[in-house]
Amino acid sequence: MNARITLPLWASLVFITASVFAQGVLIMESKEAVRLPQMEVAILPHPHPMPRPTPGSYKVQGLDVRADVKDQVAQVQVSQTFVNTGAGQVEASFVFPLPDEGAVESMTFMVDGKEYAGKLMDAKEARRIYEEIVRKNRDPALLEWIGSGMFKTSVFPIPPGALRTVLIRYSQLCRQRDGLTDFVFPLSVARFTSEPLEKIAVTVNVESAEPIKNIYSPSHDVKLKRTGEGRATVTYEAKNTTPSTDFRLLFDAGQGGVSARTLSYRPIKLDGVAGSSDRENDGFFMSLVAPQMPKTDAEVAPKNVIFVIDRSGSMGGKKIEQVKAALKNMINRLRPKDTFNVIAFDDVILTFKPTPQAFSEETRDAALGFVENMFARGSTAIDAALSAAFEQAAISWSSSVPLPPSYVLFLTDGLPTAGETNENRIVDRAKSLNKMHARLMVFGVGYDVNSRLLDKLARENYGLTEYVRPDEDIELRVNRLYARIESPVLTGATCRFVFEGMTPAEGDAVSRVYPSGEFDLFAGEQVVFVGRYKKSGPGKLVIEGTLGSAKTKYEFPVNFAEKSADSSCAFVEKLWAVRRVGEILDQIDLKGKNEELVRELVELATRHGIVTPYTSFMADDRTSLTDLRANAAHASERLDAFAATDGKSGFAQRNIKQSLQLAKNYDAPMQTNEKSFAEVSDGAFPALQSPTDGLGFGVGGRTASGAVAGTGLKAAKREFDQSQNAIRQIGLKTFYNREGVWTDPSVTPEQKKQARRVKQFSDEYFKLVDRAGRDLAQYLAVSEPVLFNAEGETYFVEP
Repeated sequence: MNARITLPLWASLVFITASVFAQGVLIMESKEAVRLPQMEVAILPHPHPMPRPTPGSYKVQGLDVRADVKDQVAQVQVSQTFVNTGAGQVEASFVFPLPDEGAVESMTFMVDGKEYAGKLMDAKEARRIYEEIVRKNRDPALLEWIGSGMFKTSVFPIPPGALRTVLIRYSQLCRQRDGLTDFVFPLSVARFTSEPLEKIAVTVNVESAEPIKNIYSPSHDVKLKRTGEGRATVTYEAKNTTPSTDFRLLFDAGQGGVSARTLSYRPIKLDGVAGSSDRENDGFFMSLVAPQMPKTDAEVAPKNVIFVIDRSGSMGGKKIEQVKAALKNMINRLRPKDTFNVIAFDDVILTFKPTPQAFSEETRDAALGFVENMFARGSTAIDAALSAAFEQAAISWSSSVPLPPSYVLFLTDGLPTAGETNENRIVDRAKSLNKMHARLMVFGVGYDVNSRLLDKLARENYGLTEYVRPDEDIELRVNRLYARIESPVLTGATCRFVFEGMTPAEGDAVSRVYPSGEFDLFAGEQVVFVGRYKKSGPGKLVIEGTLGSAKTKYEFPVNFAEKSADSSCAFVEKLWAVRRVGEILDQIDLKGKNEELVRELVELATRHGIVTPYTSFMADDRTSLTDLRANAAHASERLDAFAATDGKSGFAQRNIKQSLQLAKNYDAPMQTNEKSFAEVSDGAFPALQSPTDGLGFGVGGRTASGAVAGTGLKAAKREFDQSQNAIRQIGLKTFYNREGVWTDPSVTPEQKKQARRVKQFSDEYFKLVDRAGRDLAQYLAVSEPVLFNAEGETYFVEP
């Protein structure tokens, strides 16, 4: 009797609710069982070597996903090209897990243009097939599908070496949650593929009868293009990648000047790491706030822009030419109601006009001529340039009407070398002169800037910092930022949460909200707030700000969950943790470290697998996951590296910190900061007054607390690379490879000793799957040994 072999077919990704992880599989007839061709973990020897796949195998060449979502209905097409890399022809059928609630309305399955018949099976019949495949192949990967229905095709041949293009079309009704339509497309295939996918392309066209307001992906760094009030296109592309996170898109639509939607998540039980100080049972929330798109330029609120450009000698050559081109472009994009001025500085301050000018053809042409005559010379008087800029921003048109928002775009490539050079005094003076709350947008160009000074200036003046590497296009980066701020809609805005019956003695309903303070809403942009809450139940989000020239208030209903019934909004906790880590690093950088902050940094990084240069040693299996004291001491040593304010190291550290602070999805910071890790590790740190290797970290060996000390900043890059195999996100938990066992960091040494041992594929194993459901099945669907806490008990599952 022939046994069935299962190989995953990633083309079968389906548009489903968040609780389902549905990839399809190829089922092939063979004389022997073969495990799924999973990615092997190479960092440590494995006590239970995984069987090698037989010659019946394949390679994915491309995955293309196109979805049209109109209101709440999705029409999805998935196309995949793969090749049979085995030695002989295989006969295969295709198994596709159905989403919950029977929401699929129709489905077509085609191979190279030929349609194949299929059969729909209910959850009971499908479970029997899933479990049979798992038992025969001794592979737990299909456990995630137990409990869902199935679509199964007839058998089709695949010759050796042959390419096959598989096309799936289906329609489905999408779930709505708290006013947001929820688009989930599973891409988490890392556990089931032996090679990276050559290319992934996802295109989602969203159409609504009402204007689309918020549109947001918590999972991926997507590109968004709005093609009308009720239309938008979202794209995501990646090459040679092994995705581990499902693609998710949230959007809403409706009338009104501003839209806000709030999702909340309150886990039933917080499994903190040992010694955690974060055991209060607060929940987590995310609010998306977006303005209505202006229909004409006349509807865009006016603004006052002061351009401040470093023209010191170091800006010579290509740099000054790129900056001049960017500056000309921004001036040309001003609108008739805007005012502006241009300040060029070296050790002398040169201003285009004594006061801000109303934009017109005449003032535009004169300003372009002023820019054209700029040339590089002299030293760098940052303090005097900023003082002139904020004095310009304070000049009002009229005291009888609200002033337009002011933006100071400040670009420099160097350190302060003329006039006031003390970092703190420069910051204090700028803050005292910024009486109009102008938003300071800082561009640090190249590695010679004092990155800590620039971060402090932006932080104290309601703005942000952008860092441009020497090999990057300055013009492109500057124009990209200006495109975001050129059309303000709601300015000087604040948000607060109000709950009826809550007294001042109870404190604030929410805490640790990021971003904090005032904010502006720009056309085509949105603000993503995350925070913690202790008050559950119905309430309202109140947003106040200036719309045009009038003070405006908006109120939106919220309902904070008392206990979340499922994990569909668990990503909110992870996103909050990423932002909080960025905030901790910023506080340590700008104000100095303390024991409490360092411990919290280590707790969050460990619990959520957030890799930073200061905590990447957690990827080393010699590091105890539960020794918070030792790990905090080790991280504290590494945080001394923030003493570097310039050079590649200072530049890269502030880049990493900011990417965490501004993260719009929880994976983007680490996806985009590989280059920054390389810069951190290139040896550009100054020597510190301690027994280090001259790079800011302790010399190899053991510290007094017993923690394994770093071997220099070069170790950070090695550890970052190692973390790709040593740290794995499964469901709601982060697991670390410890001596061949995927280990939940919340498991204490005592719990490990008392863990309930379960043998894979035993009757007890399948009873556990049956009782615990899909959330627990995620942790059991791992081929290697796994140790974790769940439902108040510790489990050790081994092959």
